[in-house]
Amino acid sequence: MVSPIELERELNRLLGPENFRDYAPNGLQVASEQPIQLLVSGVSATQALIDAAIEKGAQAILVHHGYFWKGENPCLVGMKYQRIKRLMDHDISLFAYHLPVDAHPTLGNNAQLAARLGIDITGGLERGNPYSIGNIGEFTTPLTGDELAQKISAELGRKPLHIDASDRLIRTVAWCTGGAQGYIEQAIDSGVDAYITGEASEQTTHIAREYGVHFFAAGHHATERYGIQAVGSEISKKMLIDHEFIDIDNPV
Repeated sequence: MVSPIELERELNRLLGPENFRDYAPNGLQVASEQPIQLLVSGVSATQALIDAAIEKGAQAILVHHGYFWKGENPCLVGMKYQRIKRLMDHDISLFAYHLPVDAHPTLGNNAQLAARLGIDITGGLERGNPYSIGNIGEFTTPLTGDELAQKISAELGRKPLHIDASDRLIRTVAWCTGGAQGYIEQAIDSGVDAYITGEASEQTTHIAREYGVHFFAAGHHATERYGIQAVGSEISKKMLIDHEFIDIDNPV
């Protein structure tokens, strides 16, 4: 068993949250004094995940999407109160890491998605930023848009929204998991044939069509299942504790 403080220290060492300007605090968000033997991980700290962790007898939860986001109501009322009350009633610690889990070079959401889709990473989407949130890469064998859409569907278990760029083959690709459709023009400026993210906005369709690049919205949740799972697995090996990833289905 390890203490919550010991686990936070090791997670910080692994993920380097000090290198990011984030939208929520990274680290231990709800602290218990209970030693940790079972760590449950999941994408978001929802009531369903908390209830599942309680049923498993976990002492801690590790998520990508935690609490206390900038601009949200800071008061502990309604849904937030119910979630935190359940954690405290059952003496469960909550750890959350947002951008550090997106950007980790091997365990992160972007790196893990690349591994599943067979993309060779060649650099960061944010030029000059060693902690780039998105990446650029290439396929060993070029794919058609339909072939990449089928590959995404097979790997993620979710049919992506595909804005087709005619007969343009996909050799180079940029991607950023989650709600990163706003990076599409940055991706286009990098000269790639396709851009992959989790969500789409109304204007994303027109940008992709008018620039002639393939665009894929593969699901916010679907593209971000793998980073937190990999981090949980890695930290369990280092700290000699048990770990279980629980996937709470989300169609978005």
